[in-house]
Amino acid sequence: MKNILKNLNYPLLLLMIIYSIFGLIMIFSASSIAAVLRYDVPTNYFFIRQLIFLIFGYIVGIAVLFFPTSSYRYFSKIAMWVMIFLLAVIFIYGSVSNGAQSWYEIGFLNFQPTEFVKVILIIYLAVYYNKISKKRKISLINMLYPLIFATLAFVLIALQPDFGGAFIIFGISALIFFSLPIAKKKKRTIYKVLLVAGILGVLTLLVAGKNIFQSYQISRILNFTNPCQRYSDDTGYQVCNGYIAIHNGGLTGVGLGESTQKYLYLPEAHTDFIFPIICEELGLIVGIVVVFGYFVILFLILFVAKDTDNLRNSILAYGIFAYLLMHILINLLGVLGLIPLTGVPLPFLSYGGSYNLCVIVSLFIVQRINIENKDAKLKKKIEEI
Repeated sequence: MKNILKNLNYPLLLLMIIYSIFGLIMIFSASSIAAVLRYDVPTNYFFIRQLIFLIFGYIVGIAVLFFPTSSYRYFSKIAMWVMIFLLAVIFIYGSVSNGAQSWYEIGFLNFQPTEFVKVILIIYLAVYYNKISKKRKISLINMLYPLIFATLAFVLIALQPDFGGAFIIFGISALIFFSLPIAKKKKRTIYKVLLVAGILGVLTLLVAGKNIFQSYQISRILNFTNPCQRYSDDTGYQVCNGYIAIHNGGLTGVGLGESTQKYLYLPEAHTDFIFPIICEELGLIVGIVVVFGYFVILFLILFVAKDTDNLRNSILAYGIFAYLLMHILINLLGVLGLIPLTGVPLPFLSYGGSYNLCVIVSLFIVQRINIENKDAKLKKKIEEI
């Protein structure tokens, strides 16, 4: 225990705690009106649920610190198969929310397997590629095999349809795969295979598009510019009201709890559109500080990744970096109308149990890697004496 406490990355831990507390405050502010007027629940309903999720997330995260990353090989493949199974069965037993069949309702809890599969996929790829890296000869099939799971996850999530989640699965897999230490000649062959597979995948989606895409989702993809000119349309309504919120706030904000756009103008004020509410109530300056803080977290993860002495921990850290980066970029660019809106939450700030649990656990995995990095350095020093 003493060794764990000594070797934690305290700047990263401090930022996690700050964002958790700040997120709770903003979720309470952004959701209080919708809780009463839209959901007919007490004003603190989403705040209490988020607090429970965060407490549970930190308990699980602390437990993660006691398990070496080498132990992940015992469950990574089984966990990956379980997640693929849950993604497949969701079309039979899943619940529909915001036009996507992405949820399991378990009592008073909603479970979204898409969020868990992102972290499980990172763990599986890290364990698999670390294992085959020890072989003398690695075949093309060996290199591509784990991408079968990534492709299955991508397709099943896209069919829900959840294109934000599917794109993040693709991005995580691509960034991890392209960063692998592979000979240039073999990489060129792999890229050709992946290019052909990608073209076939796009053609399949285009042929099946009428059955997969809903009309408002096609509209979001084709018409994401000039949202305020499409105010009466669902594809422009939310983004335009996000603009209004940011404009209302100016540099210093209208005051905590004083947002007008959370009065059902922004239907997802406490989830996907939490950032415009932050800018409206606390100002653009605070909004910029929030974004800056995110990138400090990302750089701290990169420092841990560069300090690793094995491929497994390197892939784990870089994969978690990619996971958080894509969520941050897709959410912010979406709410600012720079890319099509896909409904991707922000780490710690957006309401959501499944997602925030995964974010907390993934960052505690980074902490575990940091502990192992420092232990490895100490062991090396002792051996040199």
